[in-house]
Amino acid sequence: MKKPLKLHILLIAGFSLALFANWAWSVKKSEQVPVNANLESAIFAGGCFWCMEPPFDKLDGVVSTTSGYTGGHVDNPTYKQVTKDDTGHYEAVEILYDPKLVDYETLLTVFWHNVDPLTADGQFCDKGKSYRTAIFYRSEKQKRLAEETKDRLNSSGYFTQPIVTEIIAAETFYPAEDYHQDYYQKNPARYKYYRFACGRDKRLKELWGEAAKEGGRLIPTSN
Repeated sequence: MKKPLKLHILLIAGFSLALFANWAWSVKKSEQVPVNANLESAIFAGGCFWCMEPPFDKLDGVVSTTSGYTGGHVDNPTYKQVTKDDTGHYEAVEILYDPKLVDYETLLTVFWHNVDPLTADGQFCDKGKSYRTAIFYRSEKQKRLAEETKDRLNSSGYFTQPIVTEIIAAETFYPAEDYHQDYYQKNPARYKYYRFACGRDKRLKELWGEAAKEGGRLIPTSN
């Protein structure tokens, strides 16, 4: 009876450790979000939300990024429900930021350079309604700036195809399950392999290589 008991104890210990690790990540993330009435929120959909957190996390002034679901008609959706494409929800990221340190125009620049705005049925290897691109605005200013950047891209001649990214009024944002949050930090090897296998970086380089080098010359500044 000793071996089965020892194995049972090890299994319980392993399960407890996994729960603690997930809890620790959640605590770490929540500690990064101070209560501050001056912070603002931006929501972008750019395909797999795992891949949309890192570029914004690098910005000074961004307090947190949260993967989640928005734009649909189902309350508190699960990942399984959303990926079935019958909830109307997009995979998206909500960015909490300090506008004194980083402005919305900068967030838009980062967004555009991390998506394929010419594809209407998904992003890269991920196809389906939940993987479409969209900008969800929370104010008239955000709407105006989003429309300006989209119009500038369409009229610049940089692309020969029209921009299909939608600009939509933000509704309820539902945070995704804990294991999706900070996935690129929790599972770096799997994240890098997925990103490579999906062809994301290759396509982004094809689309934005020159514009990125020039510091986002296609993105207008506000008046």
